[in-house]
Amino acid sequence: MRTAGIPISRSASRSTRLIAGGLLTGVVLAVTSGCSTASSSDASDTSETAAAGSTTVGKTIKVVAAENFWGSIASQLGGTHAQVKSIIDNPNADPHDYEPTAADGRLVAGAQYTIVNGIGYDAWADKLLSANPESGRTDLKVGDLVGIKPGGNPHRWYSPDNVHQVIEKITADYKKMDPADAAYFDARKTTFEATTLAPYNKLIADIKAKYANTPVGASESIVTPLAEGLGLKMLTPESFLDAISEGTDPTAKDKQTIDRQISEKLIKVYVYNSQNATPDVQAQVKAAEAKGIPVATVTETLTPAGASFQAWQVRQLEGIEKALGQATGR
Repeated sequence: MRTAGIPISRSASRSTRLIAGGLLTGVVLAVTSGCSTASSSDASDTSETAAAGSTTVGKTIKVVAAENFWGSIASQLGGTHAQVKSIIDNPNADPHDYEPTAADGRLVAGAQYTIVNGIGYDAWADKLLSANPESGRTDLKVGDLVGIKPGGNPHRWYSPDNVHQVIEKITADYKKMDPADAAYFDARKTTFEATTLAPYNKLIADIKAKYANTPVGASESIVTPLAEGLGLKMLTPESFLDAISEGTDPTAKDKQTIDRQISEKLIKVYVYNSQNATPDVQAQVKAAEAKGIPVATVTETLTPAGASFQAWQVRQLEGIEKALGQATGR
């Protein structure tokens, strides 16, 4: 877990991850008797998506998302016919290290539809699902949907193509679970993709058209799917990106490579996860700024608290676009 307002390295909490599986058994046993505050729902919705269908009395699908970036999308696609709860909905919570509570177990036990990122990112969520089996529940694991196997880059919400795949799948699942409201879900999806996500889609297309193949550096692998979606050229060694993401120590060789890339201005922009600014990352940010290399930030989960997926992503994309413009003069 990160301390509120103070970015820390995940390496400091590796031991927490190692014991999380053992703690989970106690969590599950406490489901029937434990008392805890339930996770808050993702309240993000827009006037555009709300207009996609009028409020009607009908089936309401109980949805639990492991993380709020997927929960925000599920909530907006479901409208009045989905009640969505996101387990990770605090900007200071680290999905890698999260320890499930008894309330989380109750949520999963009562869910009709679950959304888990997978690819090793939220193994605690897989264990919650296994501990609370339900024959009538539909489970979506994003990694399986997009074809990324364990060991691959888990940060699929930063891949524009994968985001649209998830939108298609959630809508299809909603329609299968509640066929009487299929037209409602189709309308929600159409409005969400064509109107609500229009600024997001446009920024991605504009950045790719204007700055394709621009060399960039980054603090961790969370940036890689986005760089690929934007057509940018990632120069930071993959082994360094993975080490920072996984909370392990990067090699001296990788750090030397990045220092050289910055000192020789081989990268035009440096992008870092401000929720995981380790000492190595902080040093690279300072070095980049000293060399006049524009710096942009991203975060792991929705920020500020309560933000919608699209507002969060658009704000970050605008920051990256501005940095690229400063670096290239275009």
